[in-house]
Amino acid sequence: MAAIIVRWVVLGIAVAVAAWIFDGVDVDGGFWSYAWVAAILGLVNALVKPIVIVLTLPITLLTLGLFLVVLNAAMLGITDWLTDSFSVDGFWTAVFASIVISIVSWALNGALRTDRDPRRDRW
Repeated sequence: MAAIIVRWVVLGIAVAVAAWIFDGVDVDGGFWSYAWVAAILGLVNALVKPIVIVLTLPITLLTLGLFLVVLNAAMLGITDWLTDSFSVDGFWTAVFASIVISIVSWALNGALRTDRDPRRDRW
């Protein structure tokens, strides 16, 4: 349960960083709006994204995985459509914001990894 909460907080921080960097990404409200957007984006990534990845597998393989960036932008668009407190202006803003969210989430999840086994960290 703690791992889910950590990932939820990390996703909220990643969305906040993207909203801070890009003028076209807006989260209306305070802390609870970021928590709500992170929850919706997490659910969209968990429920919708795997289905879309399977359906677009040929183009993803053809582009050597670069199409996944477009899928991440589409997940931001779906999140924008599902909630009123989050908005992304335009396709390219969504693409670059999804890259920032992915990098920040990857870095923070790696730094805050809760399932770390000390025996694996040795050389």
